[in-house]
This record gives sequence, C-alpha cells and structure tokens, in this order.
Amino acid sequence: MAPPAPLLAVRGSEGLYMVNGPPGFTESTAFQRDSGKNCKAVAFSKDGSLFAWCNGEKVNIVNVTSAELLRSFDLPKAVCLEFSPKNNVLATWQAYTTAKDGTAGVPNLQLHDVKTGKCLKSFIQKKMQNWCPCWADDESICARNVNNEVHFFENNNFNTIANKLHLQKVNDFVLSPGAQPTKVAVYVPGSKGAPSFVRLYQYPNFGGPQSALANKSFFKADKVTMLWNKKATAVLVIASTEVDKTGASYYGEQTLHYIATNGESAVVQLPKNGPIYDVVWNPNSVEFCAVYGFMPAKATVFNLKCDPVFDFGTGPRNAAYYSPHGHILVLAGFGNLRGQMEVWDVKNYKLISKPVASDSTYFAWCPDGEHIVTATCAPRLRVSNGYKIWHYTGSLLHSYEVPSNEEMWQVTWQPFLDGVFPVKAVKYQAVPSELPSAEPKPAQAYRPPALRNKPVTSSKLHEDEPPQNMKPQLGSSDKPLSKTALKNQRKHEAKKAAKQEAKADANQECTQSSASQNAPQSAVPVVTSGDPEVDKKIKNLKKKLKAIEQLKEQAAAGKQLEKNQLEKIQKETALLQELEDLELGL
Repeated sequence: MAPPAPLLAVRGSEGLYMVNGPPGFTESTAFQRDSGKNCKAVAFSKDGSLFAWCNGEKVNIVNVTSAELLRSFDLPKAVCLEFSPKNNVLATWQAYTTAKDGTAGVPNLQLHDVKTGKCLKSFIQKKMQNWCPCWADDESICARNVNNEVHFFENNNFNTIANKLHLQKVNDFVLSPGAQPTKVAVYVPGSKGAPSFVRLYQYPNFGGPQSALANKSFFKADKVTMLWNKKATAVLVIASTEVDKTGASYYGEQTLHYIATNGESAVVQLPKNGPIYDVVWNPNSVEFCAVYGFMPAKATVFNLKCDPVFDFGTGPRNAAYYSPHGHILVLAGFGNLRGQMEVWDVKNYKLISKPVASDSTYFAWCPDGEHIVTATCAPRLRVSNGYKIWHYTGSLLHSYEVPSNEEMWQVTWQPFLDGVFPVKAVKYQAVPSELPSAEPKPAQAYRPPALRNKPVTSSKLHEDEPPQNMKPQLGSSDKPLSKTALKNQRKHEAKKAAKQEAKADANQECTQSSASQNAPQSAVPVVTSGDPEVDKKIKNLKKKLKAIEQLKEQAAAGKQLEKNQLEKIQKETALLQELEDLELGL
C-alpha cells in the first residue's frame, strides 16, 4: 500500500484550510475550511492523525483522516497549542493577566485529556517563551521549569511532583528524544565571575554534580541553545552573547560546544570568524552541519570527534536543513539574503540543484523526504504572501500567491512517524514540471556610457572558496593530522619563515654596510662608558624601548593590548630621557 500524501495546513486572513500534498495540490475536502479571520494557532499531533486550531471562539480537535470533530474547548483567547507525543494531552496557553486590584490572575496554561475532554491541570505560566511542558516520547515523564527548578511528573499525573532537579538558577532544560532512559540537559548561566555550565543527567539520578553524565562549563554566554541528536548520545550547545565586546560583529559572539553522554566534551573549532547562523544534526546522529562566519558564510559537516568531514566552501547562506531521512542537505540564504538554495547529496557530497526562492521567510521538508515548501508569510513580509512546493531536484511543482489585500500567516506540513515513507535513491535529473522555472533573471550591473562598448572586466567583492572533502582519501598513506599536530606544524612553519626573513634582513644589512664603507674589515667600535654598571643600564633601557616599539606596532595592526602593556607604552618618554642622560654622561 502506497503511503498517503501529506497535507499542508495554511493559516491566513483567508481562513484556515488544508491542501493535498504532491502530486495533487488541490484543497482537501476532508477538512472543512474555517473561513474566520481570527485563527490564532494550529497544531498537528506528532503522528499527524489529529489537528487542533483556535478560531478566536473555541479550540477544536479533529481526526485528520475521518474529519470527525473529537473535542471542542471554550478557550477563545488561546494563542499556543501543543499535543503530547502519544496524543493523550493537549496543552493550551493564553496571555497571563492580573486583576485590576493587583491580585494574582487565573492559571493560563491548561492541560486537557484529549479522550475525555477533562482539564487535567492548570498552571500559571507568565512567559510565552518555553511555555509548553516537555514530554518524553513515551509520555512516562513530563517536565516544566518552575522558579529555577525542573519539576517532573510521571504518567501524566500532574497533581503529584514525582521528582525535582534543583540547581541554582536553572535557566533552561531539554529532554532527550527516543526510548528510555530519558536524559536531561540543563543550562545554568554564570554570575560574578563564575562560568555558565551545561550538565547532562539521566532521569531520575539528580544527586549533585557527581551524578551528572557530563558537564561543560564556559564563559561568554548570555543564552544557549541545546540540541540533542536523535539517538540521545550527544548535545550541541550554541552559546551566545548579546554584545560582541571586540566590536567585530553586530550579532554578538557565538561559540559551539559538543557534549556526549559518555562524559566527553569539546569546543568545536570553526575555521572562519563570525556569527554562527545555524547548526543542525543529521537524523543519523553521527554528523552535524554548521553554517558560520562573516558573509559569505562557510558551511561544514563535522563528525562526533568534532573533526571536519566536508567543507561546502563559502556562499550566501544562513541556514541548513537535513531531509527527514538524512540523505539530502539543503543550504539556504533567507531573511536578508536572496533565497538561494544549494541541494546536496550527503552520501557522495555532490551538488544536485540550485533553486532560488526569493523573499522566503519559511522552509520545511515534506515528511516524504522528496518535496520542500517555501513560504513568504506575514508579519515578516506583508507583500507577495504565498507558498511554493518544490522537488529537491530544483523543479517548482506548485505555487500559490494570496490576493494583494490578503495575508498568509503560517504553513505547516502534516507530520508522519519515522518509517512511513521509505528512503528513495537520490535523483540528479530535474523532475518534469508544468510550471516554468522560478529562477529570476540576473540583474545587469550598471555601466556608465563611456564603458558600454568596451569589454566587461569581471570583479568580485569576495572570492568564494570552493567545496572540499576533508576526509582522508582511501589508499593514501597520509593520516589526518590531529589538532595538536596541526598547531605544531603551523608553529614550525611560522618559525621557519621568521628565520628566513631574519636571514634576508641580515644579508641586506651586510650588503648596505659593505657598500657604504671602503674598508669592510674595520668594524665600528662599540662606545662604552668604562663603567660596567652604566653599560648594563643602557643595554636594559634599549631592550625596554625595543619592546615598546613592538607593542606600538601591534596596536597599529589592530591588536587589543592588555592594561600592563599600555602602561609600558606610556613610560616611553621617561625611558628615552633616562637613556639620553646616561649617554650624555659618558
């Protein structure tokens, strides 16, 4: 039996409706369009069988296959919806409000039993950020962050706190995906000179730092993003500061850390300076891709040892997306970039296609691993709202643009569980499409009248780096050098270059001195005072002045000097005066 075509839910000022996925692209008759202009939130269940939405009056749940209305809750102000992994609970959140007299408001986070419609528990959750409780995939554990503690509930019994993880000022936590035992990654921000740290625990062993599976501390972190791999064996931590104190980047400073559940940890060395735009795990859990560096940005795939496997070179990109099966990778430049995409075959690292989706604000892989949706949504962009469905070979299969007086707010694919769609062989030939190619015509650079009849000389602002395979080639005896060996090799090369430079300078000086003097044998006599103490002082002063000269050169080259180095430079005038006095006293 062929797997079903995933549906695409579309929410906007035209209402809420569903579109049949490839190859149909017609409006689904299974879901009756909700024409209200006040639809604030939608959510599919993890297996795609249930769909919930809030239309400004009620929160409704339908069975996607049968279109049967299962439940309806009287929650007109709900703005966030989320199903638990096994579809037992629907979580809803609305903005928290206090009474006019200043008394506490009513609980605004509610957990509903999907089967009975009963409200299992209500909580006060003031912030919209991280509003939803986190469940383990089998729903045996549910956790939420309350006043710097992580509270754990078991088997959806929300009246009893089964466990607590208490660390001073827990800022964020993430539960591991997959089967039991569940692991927890927690982040505690640093304060008063102490570093921030991320710790990994296995539930329910929370007995202090000794019981942690792994621990990684670091400075320069105002906030972090923690990403578990699918097999729950490692976490990637993107630590970022709001402000870059060196002034090099508008986006602040970012660093990437790797922490494994076996206790290993490392800082991922990124060859190019600049912001980290995106980091994403391959679904196979043994590789991850990072997009980083000042534009044009680099993209590199790393293995679990944090060694580069493949470098995609530089290009206009700020996002990476692996297909659900992990066999295709899309590198894209959205937001303030032109929407250029590069589709790569991950196994062979070959470029498949380079489609362009201009003005896109959203990208998502279809669960079938073959199709992609890109969309232009409000409020990010309020003109030319619509969506496009592509095949990864670059063919545009379907395009829809809303009327000029309407807006589109959200599009989302119906999810499916792993294994529903089989992995298919990667194609390189573009699939046939009835729509014309969406590639925009390249804009011609302005040429003044005087140069219009002359040959064009091409010039680039940046020289793009080509992709390169970082893996050691099979059959070659050269083993890849370790980080330490590479460092030593660079040091050795730098020393060698410095020696050669010094030798060249010495030869030049000899040549000049021999040319200026008739008698090369007669050396210039060293002037001494006859007092060894005074000679020693003069020698030391000259040494200090030479060091100050080097510091001034470093400062001129843009290097940030330490406080004591700046104090040395300030002493230059006094040292020169002292040297002059000693030499005059000879």
